[in-house]
Amino acid sequence: MRENRLREMLRVIDLEYGQTAYVTGRFRAPPRILEAMARVPRDAFVPAEMKARAYDNNALPIGRGQTISQPFIVALMTDLLETEPDDVILEIGTGSGYQAAVLSQLVKQVYSLEILPELAERSARLLAEQGCTNVEVLCADGTQGLPARAPFDGIIVTAAASHIPPALPKQLRTGARLVIPVGPPYGHQELLVVDRGEEDEITTRSVLGVAFVPLTGAGWTDA
Repeated sequence: MRENRLREMLRVIDLEYGQTAYVTGRFRAPPRILEAMARVPRDAFVPAEMKARAYDNNALPIGRGQTISQPFIVALMTDLLETEPDDVILEIGTGSGYQAAVLSQLVKQVYSLEILPELAERSARLLAEQGCTNVEVLCADGTQGLPARAPFDGIIVTAAASHIPPALPKQLRTGARLVIPVGPPYGHQELLVVDRGEEDEITTRSVLGVAFVPLTGAGWTDA
């Protein structure tokens, strides 16, 4: 039953790629992304009362006002990072741990920051249970990034910021990118790709309208 639901989820993700291609420019879900998602049981990362809906192509509540992201958005954001197997990735907003688990199938190391202690503890346990030994969950203010481990080969933010936290682009290596939803809480938000080029040149482009819970933290004005 799980395998059938998982296959249907992957089919719907690929279908939504086609439906949004006129905006994103991406017509098919990359096989490596679908294969990574096929290896991660989404039902392991949702509360018991949500397990029957775990493979729906929808965001689902996980408690504390947080959600597990829509599978299509997980696939797209992972795709936009354009990761390589030896990459070290920073995730801001561990939440359920599902996005980190998907990334763990594709890269060398994931550092994931979660500001809520309860969620950080729970997601660390779930990731360990799923054998994601290359994910380290830290309870920290994600708006500050993780300078001790920088520079990163990519940064992914899974909550909506009012603007790009200044610390994050500075923690990218040259040629790396940040994928982040930006916009007001529960208002119109845009999924942005931020690239760090030579001589620290920063370019930003919008990919798609999205809906995320708000990013929280104190580090908005830190340089």
